Amino acid sequence: MGKLLLMHPEKCVGCRTCEIVCSLTHADICNPASARISVVKYEQLGINLPLTCANCEDPVCTAVCPTGALSRQGDRVEIDYDSCVGCRMCVMACPVGGVSFDPVTRHVIKCDQCGGDPQCVKFCPQGAIEYVDDDALAPRARRNAAERLLALIGPGGER
Repeated sequence: MGKLLLMHPEKCVGCRTCEIVCSLTHADICNPASARISVVKYEQLGINLPLTCANCEDPVCTAVCPTGALSRQGDRVEIDYDSCVGCRMCVMACPVGGVSFDPVTRHVIKCDQCGGDPQCVKFCPQGAIEYVDDDALAPRARRNAAERLLALIGPGGER
């Protein structure tokens, strides 16, 4: 059983506190470009979505890395900085945008969940980021899907 970051875009107000806290925690600077989380704003939909590495079951980033610097270790994808040459193939291949390139350190970076104590969760003023057991996710997803369906069809089963 592992843990993962669960994002709640309906709660995110786009303050980007998570990006600032992350960059301060990992790079000792207040620079969103050095954060391992990024908030993507969808203007037309009126939502903000915090994004991090999804630690995919079969990660594309590890498959495209020419030096093997990215590898799946248990339930997470890790970066071996001694092997990384900074080619950014992983950045281009990541389907969720969870790997990025820090322009300050000139390293590829991704969320490491702050070693099990994610600071973005602690400092998010809206509670838009949660750190949950991955086995608790399926029941929650089913419940949320049922609630969305009920909202669409109404209490009497009519639209």
